[in-house]
Amino acid sequence: MASAAEQLAANLNFAAFAKADELKKRIWFTLGALLVYRLGTYIPLPGIDPQALARVFHQNQGGLLGMFDMFAGGAVSRMAIFALAIMPYISASIIVQLLTSVSPHLEALKKEGEQGRKQLNQYTRYGTFVLAALQGYAIAIGLQSAEHVVINPGIFFQISAVITLVGGTMFLMWLGEQITSRGVGNGISLIIFAGIVAQLPHAVAGTLELGRQGALSSGLILFIVLMIVVVIMAIVFMERAQRRLLVQYPKRQVGNKIYGGESSHLPLKINTSGVIPPIFASSLLLLPATIGNFMANKGGPEWLTAITTAVGHGQPAYMLLYAAGIVFFSFFYTAIVFNPAETADNLKKYGGFIPGIRPGKRTADYLDYVLTRLTVIGAIYLTLICLLPEFLIAQYRVPFYFGGTSLLIVVSVTMDTVAQIQSHLLAHQYEGLIKKSKLRGSRR
Repeated sequence: MASAAEQLAANLNFAAFAKADELKKRIWFTLGALLVYRLGTYIPLPGIDPQALARVFHQNQGGLLGMFDMFAGGAVSRMAIFALAIMPYISASIIVQLLTSVSPHLEALKKEGEQGRKQLNQYTRYGTFVLAALQGYAIAIGLQSAEHVVINPGIFFQISAVITLVGGTMFLMWLGEQITSRGVGNGISLIIFAGIVAQLPHAVAGTLELGRQGALSSGLILFIVLMIVVVIMAIVFMERAQRRLLVQYPKRQVGNKIYGGESSHLPLKINTSGVIPPIFASSLLLLPATIGNFMANKGGPEWLTAITTAVGHGQPAYMLLYAAGIVFFSFFYTAIVFNPAETADNLKKYGGFIPGIRPGKRTADYLDYVLTRLTVIGAIYLTLICLLPEFLIAQYRVPFYFGGTSLLIVVSVTMDTVAQIQSHLLAHQYEGLIKKSKLRGSRR
């Protein structure tokens, strides 16, 4: 099997890229949209004292707040208008997808095609608005409870903060949809990707500074570098890995000619769910923990403080819930994106069959059997990739940006975006060949 670098060198035609005007417009649009997002992470909420906020964040950055700041691209530490980032949208997507599997009405919408998907997207937007409003209010209350962070605390600050934070999240949701439709790659994933990558230079500088001060030994820093290389190699290998099932098509005779008899492969990825499980699991843990943390700071009950501390980042309960969330969403999202019964019906419809397996229900059961075992391997892989570096982070206070979740997102989104660019290039080359053939035909 060719490596990712060999495939990229073989497929990426720079001469074709220079002529692909539509692709270049999409890339420039994507870069411009991400630039707008990054600029927004530097616009602070009105009524905030930046110096007091920096002191409060410095005291709490090693825990849940630091991880939230990673997904927000540093907007939390500056309490910018994009401080909530895209997490409310992800949480709303999780809720809608969970309800789709239990609600007959939502399940019927899912099967209606494009119109049904638009309605489900609309429900997701409504859910995003509600969750962003709740989280924005919790942040406003938490900021007021911190000493000297809010210049003029009161109802006016709370209203302005909630409106600003909700508006920032809704704008990012719209921006992500625009990137998906008019740019290159998945807009929501690229926004998270941009936030993580933008903080990487600061994380590298901070780690080297810790090494200079003696807080981290040279051997540990070297081990971190080796760990990052190994994790990236594992991610690339596992994201490319797939099980290819042989599909045979029978021969059929039409007149005096015989058609068919070909064979093809049905590829089943080991990690069908991609980066969705760790993102979903992180967002679900961030949502209640963030609200509970702010309520506890305001003087809530002791049991709430104890629960918030127990599920804090790096704690055993957090690790256990995080691993359970990754495993659950690996199976859940795989079941959403791949339907064995539907795939078996399509194979039967076009005359295809898996050798040794009867078409219909037996094929569906076999596909489910294979996919379940692949998903077990994929869930274990995601859990190890995301949790092993977390233990190192919790033990030695290494920045979150070197964690398995951040590396998984960066590498996977990069691979998906490059794959989309390659598909655009291939489509452009194919259109060029068609135009040339038509031109030659007209000359003849």
